[in-house]
Amino acid sequence: MGLSYEEGIKKVYQGLFLLGGVTLAEVIISLLGKGHIISGVDDISWLVWITGLAMIILSFYKAYFIIYEFMHMRYEVKGLAMTVLLPTLLLVWGIIAFLWEGSSWGNRRADSDLGKVEKVQAAATHSDDDMKRMDEGKDESHEGDHSADH
Repeated sequence: MGLSYEEGIKKVYQGLFLLGGVTLAEVIISLLGKGHIISGVDDISWLVWITGLAMIILSFYKAYFIIYEFMHMRYEVKGLAMTVLLPTLLLVWGIIAFLWEGSSWGNRRADSDLGKVEKVQAAATHSDDDMKRMDEGKDESHEGDHSADH
């Protein structure tokens, strides 16, 4: 497919306007979803999810367009295009999987009472007088350590 110089410039400007339009749509959707255009919209949870999904879809479309048009993947053989796209998709899948697993682990850790139980048990085994003596002993031992340095 041989394009003349003028046709090539026209294709570049078409791509530029397309990317600009999609970016403008993303900004408007984002402002709408955050409640900056219409107040109170950010309280509707299903609308926030739809806004997020629209942002993801538009971002993937822009990435697809940039790879296929500006990186000339449209004109390559299918095998070469798959060697570029498949690792990218696996990377995105891996990031989503790590975030999902990390969030699950963090939620389970926050729900567990293990840390709270250990603090309560440590405080219960010592009386208040014992705790004061232990704190005073730490302060005195630190003072002695500093005098040895000089």
